[in-house]
Amino acid sequence: MLHYTIHGNDMQLVELTIDASHGIRAEVGAMMYMGSSIKMDTTMGGSIMGAAKRYLTGEGIHITSFRHNGPGSGTVAFGAPYPGRIIPLDLSSLGGKFLCQKDSFLCCESDTYVDIAFVKKLGFGLFGGDGFILQRLVGNGMAFVHAGGTVIHRTLEIGETLLCDTGCLVGLQESVQYDIQFVGGFRNAMFAGEGVFFAKLTGPGKVYLQSLPFSRLCDRIYAVANDYTGKR
Repeated sequence: MLHYTIHGNDMQLVELTIDASHGIRAEVGAMMYMGSSIKMDTTMGGSIMGAAKRYLTGEGIHITSFRHNGPGSGTVAFGAPYPGRIIPLDLSSLGGKFLCQKDSFLCCESDTYVDIAFVKKLGFGLFGGDGFILQRLVGNGMAFVHAGGTVIHRTLEIGETLLCDTGCLVGLQESVQYDIQFVGGFRNAMFAGEGVFFAKLTGPGKVYLQSLPFSRLCDRIYAVANDYTGKR
């Protein structure tokens, strides 16, 4: 079992304790610090096709591997790129697969990899806010993804439906059905500020939601920057 500790509140990092039996794969640039016994190696993460898949999911084409080289164990830590939370996912308890938003991957055990998943519904791909492609985490080890703001975890029962802002969806089990639904009403669509469509999630399965999607944060910064520039 991989040992880890998540530190911090608004800007979190995850510290992993690994021995010779564990290897860690991480997004390039995510490492914060590591012990002297940890050896780092940056590669394309497999074949050219694998690198292309990573590019399509919003990640860089390279990936960095970390291994402990020595007796006992060593530590390596990874930080989230913007304010929010780090979500630990035990893929063995999630059926070996988990879908998450593009560019949310942070790090994972070496026997876990990041694949692409094209959304099943044309409408969700066109209007869901993140295009046709999601990240699929595959394996039986631990994986860590990051999300913006506060994270809410819900377990949907069979047939239970949850409507959420499309940008607030972080990840879901493959057993969860997902589609989009029109918000309804002209005034709701035009003036409510929640977008024209909801993400419709139907159980069974686990769902993770975020209170501050990175796109929403960027929009607010962009609006403030424009106001500031206009006043100069």
